[in-house]
Amino acid sequence: MHLRDFRKAGHWPSLLCAFFYFDTSFMIWVLVGALAVSISADFWPKPAGVSVEEHLRQIAPMKNLMLAVPLLGGSILRVVLGLLTDRIGARRTGLIGMALTGAPLLLGWLWVNSLPQMLLVGLMLGVAGASFAAALPLASRWYPPQYQGLAMGIAGAGNSGTALATFFGPMLAQRIGWHPVFALALIPLAATFLLFFFLAKDSPNQPAPKSLAEYARVLGQADAWWFCLFYSVTFGGFVGLSSFLNTFFKDQYFPNDPKMGAVYAGYFTTLCVISGSFLRPVGGYLADRFGGVPMLIGLYLCGGAALAGLAFLPPLAGAIVLLFGVMGLLGMGNGSVFQLVPQRFRKEIGVMTGVVGAAGGVGGFFLPNVFGGMKWLTGSYGTGFALFAGVCFLCAALLGRLKKPWEDSFLSSGKASAVSAPAIVQEEEIVQVGSGALYAVPATGGSN
Repeated sequence: MHLRDFRKAGHWPSLLCAFFYFDTSFMIWVLVGALAVSISADFWPKPAGVSVEEHLRQIAPMKNLMLAVPLLGGSILRVVLGLLTDRIGARRTGLIGMALTGAPLLLGWLWVNSLPQMLLVGLMLGVAGASFAAALPLASRWYPPQYQGLAMGIAGAGNSGTALATFFGPMLAQRIGWHPVFALALIPLAATFLLFFFLAKDSPNQPAPKSLAEYARVLGQADAWWFCLFYSVTFGGFVGLSSFLNTFFKDQYFPNDPKMGAVYAGYFTTLCVISGSFLRPVGGYLADRFGGVPMLIGLYLCGGAALAGLAFLPPLAGAIVLLFGVMGLLGMGNGSVFQLVPQRFRKEIGVMTGVVGAAGGVGGFFLPNVFGGMKWLTGSYGTGFALFAGVCFLCAALLGRLKKPWEDSFLSSGKASAVSAPAIVQEEEIVQVGSGALYAVPATGGSN
């Protein structure tokens, strides 16, 4: 694969729009996590006579539920946006999603003053996280099979929006309060809406909408749920940690510095998030070159080892190095998973993007709650890191078992071959891709 050929394939304005839509939406999706320290100070002030450590232990479950609810909302709404993408196209679905995202931002600015209200707003912010189900099909459908990993990696690098939230959110909250930060987020949302409206274009290769019964048949296949599991760990781990790390750094390393501790925690979180955001395209590119399954096995093993080191709660510098590595590995894992999904479910990429993305959101929902629960039960975040390490090692073992069956089925046949002119291919269909090249692929399209 040559990068100069990639530039000639597909439709780069739509790829650019997919990136910015994803970027802005992810910034908004994790905004509650970025502002969590300031919000927590308002919702749960420390009572007199209670130590800082005991206070943090007591409020950990409530605080981490607040962080997790936007991720749950995203997981639920991704299925809805996935279905809409297959029926009305990624462009119109994206415009609807951005229009709806403005509502919780207005409520966060003008209305929220308690935990129940914040939980409702967080659930509504899930529509921003659901952008995944429209942004990735918008990019994917323009590109031939050999460019899927790179194209979806570039679009998926929009999760760098988490870095914008974690860097600017705590700093702005200290200066102007956390309520106005929700209002400021409306500015990039409006700019992205206009860019998307004028430049984004649906691919002519969009598959015809399927019935719900056809979707149910696809979801009844074991491979769909394997992808859900693996993505719930990579993406769920990435977005869950993105929401949680501000709280972790503040509670673990700056418990007695309520003001600047929040800002420093935001800086360190941003550094770690950047790693995962910008290495996602690398994961997709390397998966294109070496195979998604070998890449994922290696990433899970290395990530598990780094998380095991974090279980000992090392000094700040060591924690930053390990978390930078973990987030980078999880980001590359995201790209690797979505290098595999289009090969197996090419014709159902809209619904599978929504379903697999939803599983990622569910994983992200559980992660802050697990860390909060372990903090409340044991008084330490280390137990949560140890559990996460064990899950990564388990995924590596499962992929080792699945590697041979997958290579014997869709991975071997999913490598499309170019043909120079239209032709009748027995038991195959000719699919025209964005570059105008024609590819012969199995008639099932990997959907069986």
